Amino acid sequence: MIIDAHQHFWDLDRLAYPWLDADGLEPLRRSYDETGLDDLLATCGVDRTVLVQSLDSAEDTDFMLEVADRWSRVAAVVGWVPLTDPDAAAAAVAERTKDPRFVGVRHLIHDEPDEDWLLREDVGAGLEVLALSNLTFDVVAVTPRHLAHVPVIAAQHPSLRIVIDHLAKPPIAAGPWQPWADLLARAARHPNVYAKLSGLNTAAKPGWTADDLRPYVEHALRVFGPERLMFGGDWPVATLADEYERVWTETGRVLADLDEDERALVLGGTAAEFYRIPGVSA
Repeated sequence: MIIDAHQHFWDLDRLAYPWLDADGLEPLRRSYDETGLDDLLATCGVDRTVLVQSLDSAEDTDFMLEVADRWSRVAAVVGWVPLTDPDAAAAAVAERTKDPRFVGVRHLIHDEPDEDWLLREDVGAGLEVLALSNLTFDVVAVTPRHLAHVPVIAAQHPSLRIVIDHLAKPPIAAGPWQPWADLLARAARHPNVYAKLSGLNTAAKPGWTADDLRPYVEHALRVFGPERLMFGGDWPVATLADEYERVWTETGRVLADLDEDERALVLGGTAAEFYRIPGVSA
C-alpha cells in the first residue's frame, strides 16, 4: 500500500491561518480539501494519506477529522494539543484518542519566538503525555538549532516516536552540507527518531530535478535506513515549487536504486508502522 505521510488541508472560511500572510505564499491563500487532491493521488497510485496539522488549534484538528469522516483515503490524522499545559494536553489526548485515526501531534515550533521552545520544561511534560498515550510527535525543524534539539528530546523521551518533517529543510538551494548533515546523523542515532522525505522541492532552486534532491535523500537513507524514512507529498505547499505529480515522479527517480522491499518501506510501510495506522499493516 502506498501512503503519502504528509499533506495539509485548510478552510479559510472557517479559520484564519496567519502564516499564510508571509511573502511568497499568495498562491496558497485559498481553501484546500480533498476535492483538489483525490484525482492527484489516484493518478500517482497513492492509496492513503496522512493529514497533518497546519495550525496550533483544536478547530484545525476538528476540521481534519471531519474530512476523514467523508474521505476514505485518510489513513490517519496528526493534530494538535496544548503541549505547554500538560493537564490540558492529557485531557485533549484522552478525548481525541477515542478516534483511532488520531495518531499523533504536531506544533508549529518554527513559528514560536523562542527557538528553544522544544526544550522547555512544560513542553517536555506535554511530550511525555504523548509518549504515555502511544502517540507520535512531528517536529517542524527548519533551522539547525531546531534540528539539534531532536536528539535531546529523543533521549529524554525514549518511548516517544518522533519524526522530522521535510528532512529538517536541508539547504538544497544554497548548497552547503553542514551543519545539516551532521545534525541529521546525530538525530538518527536514536532509534525512536524517523524522518520524512517531504517538502524538499520547496527547499530547492526553481527548475529542480531528482539530481538536486539525491545527495540529501541518499544521506538520509544512510543514517536512517528505509525502515525509518517515509515519503510525504506536502500538498498543497509543494505546489509553490511544482505540481504534485512531479514531486511524486522525481522522488521515485531518487529512490530507483532501492530494491523493491526498501521502496515499499519508504512509500508506505514505514508510515504504517510509525503511525500505527488502523487497519494497515506495515
